Amino acid sequence: MLQKTDLSKYDPDGAALEDVGIFGLPLTAEESSLILIPVPWEATTSYGKGTAAGPRAILAASPQLDLFDAELGQLGLARPWEFGIHMEAEDPGVVAANLEACRLSTPIIASGGRFCAGLDRVNELSSQLNTWVGKRVRHWRAQGKLVGLVGGEHSTPLGAIEAFLEEYPGLGVLQIDAHADLREAYEGFAHSHASIMHNVLETRVGRLVQVGVRDYCDSEYRLATSHPKVRTFFDFALKERLCQGESWHSLCEEIVGLLPENVYVSFDIDGLEPALCPHTGTPVPGGLRFHEAVYLLKTLHRAGKRLVGFDLNEVAPGPDGDQWDGNVGARMLYKLCGLTLLSAGARD
Repeated sequence: MLQKTDLSKYDPDGAALEDVGIFGLPLTAEESSLILIPVPWEATTSYGKGTAAGPRAILAASPQLDLFDAELGQLGLARPWEFGIHMEAEDPGVVAANLEACRLSTPIIASGGRFCAGLDRVNELSSQLNTWVGKRVRHWRAQGKLVGLVGGEHSTPLGAIEAFLEEYPGLGVLQIDAHADLREAYEGFAHSHASIMHNVLETRVGRLVQVGVRDYCDSEYRLATSHPKVRTFFDFALKERLCQGESWHSLCEEIVGLLPENVYVSFDIDGLEPALCPHTGTPVPGGLRFHEAVYLLKTLHRAGKRLVGFDLNEVAPGPDGDQWDGNVGARMLYKLCGLTLLSAGARD
């Protein structure tokens, strides 16, 4: 249920407010149309750590954004903030469970999955996280709110996707990612960040379309190129087609045309070129430019697809307070919020 906020509470042209909420908005959940669920979790991250701090990094960087968005205005919503966006506080239980899971998973990851002590407990905690995420999504959807998830590692949205599938059977997932994430129980973790889309395929998802993928193993490649519900646009193939004269516009139309009417976007920040997200856990050369990714999402809207929910994952803050990753993450998050509001009928 869309609602306009009390505009007297916030001056979008003034100095940003601090410590009041995402994007500097002093809005409660009740005053907001869209709720963001932070999931500070990185139990299975197999290379660089830091994504558990992603929601906080995005929140800290977000007030310095100018919230008038002429690009979204082309679609009819230059002021998404007017419909209210609220990020929940991090759940202390999730924070504590992540600390326990990380302590147990560290020696397993260091051994490449050969050391198994504590594995069952990590899998149990991950399963409990999926349940918790699903419950939070269902809670807010029951109140008519739009919902997005902010990770954390890329294992975190499984419960959200399952909840949206209950509401939208046959839902399509658009995944923007450097990795295929199609491994089965990577390093023994049933809910690994490298297994999220393998697990999604075990649900009743209607279609999985992957964009920007450039790092994958043999078995993932076979699955990506043979599974009837999967279409993967490998980064090298996209770049070759661009070099041969095809336009990004035509490629985006092809990608979007494969998706059903209702779409969930799963956005791993490492899908962007690594200069934009240098501290993400597993950066890979190549990837999408910022506005290429946004253009793809705009094409989704222009094609009449409905963006029903989303996640943004794998943002990790830089050392010594560097906010670049959080800055990029916050800007992509605002675009996702605006496009989700547009799909729900929000207009200036």
